[in-house]
Amino acid sequence: MRWDLNLLTVLDALLEEGSVMGAADRLHLSSPAVSRTLGRLRAVTGDDILVRTGHSMVPTPYALSVREDVHRLVRQAHELLSPVRELDLAALERTFTIQCHDALAASLVPVLVGRIQQHAPGVQLRILAEKPVDTDDLRQGRVDLELGGDTPRLPEFRSEPLGKDRLVVAMRAGHPCASGLDLAGYAAYPHVVISRRGRLAAPIDDALAAEGLRRRVVAAVATVSTALQIAARGDMLVTCTASLGRPLMEVFGLVARPLPIEAPAATINSIWHQRYDSDPAHAWLREQVRASLEEITGP
Repeated sequence: MRWDLNLLTVLDALLEEGSVMGAADRLHLSSPAVSRTLGRLRAVTGDDILVRTGHSMVPTPYALSVREDVHRLVRQAHELLSPVRELDLAALERTFTIQCHDALAASLVPVLVGRIQQHAPGVQLRILAEKPVDTDDLRQGRVDLELGGDTPRLPEFRSEPLGKDRLVVAMRAGHPCASGLDLAGYAAYPHVVISRRGRLAAPIDDALAAEGLRRRVVAAVATVSTALQIAARGDMLVTCTASLGRPLMEVFGLVARPLPIEAPAATINSIWHQRYDSDPAHAWLREQVRASLEEITGP
């Protein structure tokens, strides 16, 4: 644009104060600077804006006709460029889309929904299942927050570790290893692996190999619930997270036994696009997710 939109700020002050000196004091500028800007306004509009009458200046008919519009535009520009950072949860109306795997959905989401409804009843949650392949949903804004074990590889995404959950072995209550699971039994019985990409191996296999052992994987499934359903119908073992997997294990009548080999706990990450870094509502959502997870797994 060939116009300097800062002219509107000076024009608003001139029309409010009715003088160059008054406008200069209001804007913390010198009177000559405001006089020069008034000259530019006259050149742009083709109107005198303010004319001298005796010892005072009065607005022209054109200036009177645009005074309210100018004031409204300046106020709106100020509101746009100085956004309110204080969040009114009672008045907040927004829909957040969260993508996570089913164990997180089963354990975390009920707690999260309760917290959000208690503090911000106008907020809605849309929970989407984890997809088998990477998408650009976060980049395009179709998903606000991803929860899981992945970490972002591109600098435009932000990531925060929310916590860790130890690994356990889920099995049916009548499983031969239910009374006690050792490393030999863990390697001897068939396994179902949880992998959204369909991988038939996991980091635990490297730990087994270091002990000279190898387990037999009979299936790789995308969700925890599917893996646990398979375990409920036979002697298959499922390695999953303890706290997050507990609700689904209870649904299928399974028991959990300690993993008989040392392995790092599963990390749960929160991932979002950098566009939401300074968004107070999104920051509040992330804090509610963290607090909900701590309620389930501990800090």
